[in-house]
Amino acid sequence: MIKRFNYFLHGLLRYDFRKYDIKLLLPVIALCVIGILTINSAADGFASKQLIGVCAGFVIMIFFSLIDYNFIANFQWILYAINIAMLLAVLLLGIDVNGARRWFSLGSFGTLQPSEFAKMIMLIIFAKFINDNKDRISRFSTIMITGILYLVPLVLIFEEPDLSTTLVFVFLFCVLMFVGGISFKIVGGILATVIPLGALFLWYVTQPFQIFLDDYQQTRIMTFLNPSDYLLTTYAQQYNSVMAIGSGLLTGKGLNNNTLTSVKGGDFISEPQTDFIFAVIGEELGFVGSCVVIGLLLILVIFCLLIARDAADMTGRLIASGYAAMISFQAFVNIGVATAILPNTGLPLPFVSYGLSSLLANFIGIGLVLNVGLQRNRR
Repeated sequence: MIKRFNYFLHGLLRYDFRKYDIKLLLPVIALCVIGILTINSAADGFASKQLIGVCAGFVIMIFFSLIDYNFIANFQWILYAINIAMLLAVLLLGIDVNGARRWFSLGSFGTLQPSEFAKMIMLIIFAKFINDNKDRISRFSTIMITGILYLVPLVLIFEEPDLSTTLVFVFLFCVLMFVGGISFKIVGGILATVIPLGALFLWYVTQPFQIFLDDYQQTRIMTFLNPSDYLLTTYAQQYNSVMAIGSGLLTGKGLNNNTLTSVKGGDFISEPQTDFIFAVIGEELGFVGSCVVIGLLLILVIFCLLIARDAADMTGRLIASGYAAMISFQAFVNIGVATAILPNTGLPLPFVSYGLSSLLANFIGIGLVLNVGLQRNRR
């Protein structure tokens, strides 16, 4: 332990802080400001908590940006055990909300969602694991071991149930394996198998006798496939979201709009400060504001990928590119749900949606990427 601590101090002293990517923070700050303003407009009593979360997040981000990511990754199996214990604990001891156990109650401080932090833990663990096995990443034995290790927390999250976060995990796994250098022949073979099986699975889960999905998850898929049949029930929120975004026209109705025809004033969408925050952005900031948010997210992803390109090692490259993939996927799904091009599912818009667990986890991710950038081209 003392040896590892000395390693940490030695690494801190040899950083070249001229490589600290301040420009990476600009889109983060802008997204956080837009998030606080729109959350304040969407619902009462949440903006102040989000502001506190942002302030705490910046402190956490700076802390993680100064710790060598390899130092953290050396504890990969301890982190793996903590991750499994945390996900098991929430299934056994978490609070039940509409049949789902995804959160710990923190009393007046709100709730804690372990799966949000599990994303960052899994990113670190498997960036290290793939780096250690990069010379044999295409071997069947390596793929199987990696898949089994990854499957354990994946199943625990699916059992909460949390299908949307499960999909994030699956997407992250695919990106990490691809960046890790898995053979294109294997990728092609997997795609040739997965695409027809995916189509078969989609057909199966729409049948009344299916056993894989909960009733509400199946209903969401059926709603997406046949929205007109559910217009007054499960499709109502997405329909209202699309109407709200369209009503914003070019420049929007303005922040804190509270007319009876607005999302907030008309109470057309439940919890607009979280999963449907993009509907508030579209309505109150218009097409221009929506494009600004999408542009900021794109810039953030590009900056992360540039840092990944210049990373000092494979572990750093996987951390930066994996985090970029998570931001991209979550943003695409959140906006896709709000605009009704995807089935309704609960994923927050990074740095914008209300949710302290998601916010703090994303700041940890940014801190890790900053540290990767701080050590770029250092051999």
